[in-house]
Amino acid sequence: MEKIRLEIIGMSYSQSQSGAYALILGEKGGKRRLPIIIGGFEAQSIAIELEKIKTPRPLTHDLFKSFAETFGITISEVIINKFSEGVFYAVLVCSDGNSDMEIDSRTSDAIAIALRFKCPIYTFESIMVAAGILIDEETEKSKITEPMGEPLIEEYEFSEYSIPELEQMLQASIENEEYEKASRIRDEINKRK
Repeated sequence: MEKIRLEIIGMSYSQSQSGAYALILGEKGGKRRLPIIIGGFEAQSIAIELEKIKTPRPLTHDLFKSFAETFGITISEVIINKFSEGVFYAVLVCSDGNSDMEIDSRTSDAIAIALRFKCPIYTFESIMVAAGILIDEETEKSKITEPMGEPLIEEYEFSEYSIPELEQMLQASIENEEYEKASRIRDEINKRK
């Protein structure tokens, strides 16, 4: 079965599920999207790695990477290999230098780990057909919705704050380990510079 390479398109707060986020994966070189609802901790871990935010202590996925590297284990790819009853399943394809093996993983954890190992993320056509959506790129943000029709994208507005205020908010967010908020504040600062 041929694999389809995916890339992270974006992430946003899920308006219909409290404390959850929508991770949007896109077909590399294509217009299909795979929206995956993930928990706050995993969203935070993914956002930290995407934004290259340095944390004072390693998060769980950073610890996993350090542990694996210490014992000579590499992750070569992540495969989202199943979609059943609204739940995505994934495997980590690992190698210890002598043999390859697959380890079952929650999809959100697998993606957070893939980012840290800088390895590709794949899925299969059957999953794209079952759970993917086709997006017109010009209207992508306004059209992406959850299966219940609720919008996934929630805009965060920081325009009323000055850059010094935003920098203070950024520092406070990092100290409080609110990394998703920190990444949005950093985006607003970078947009103004």
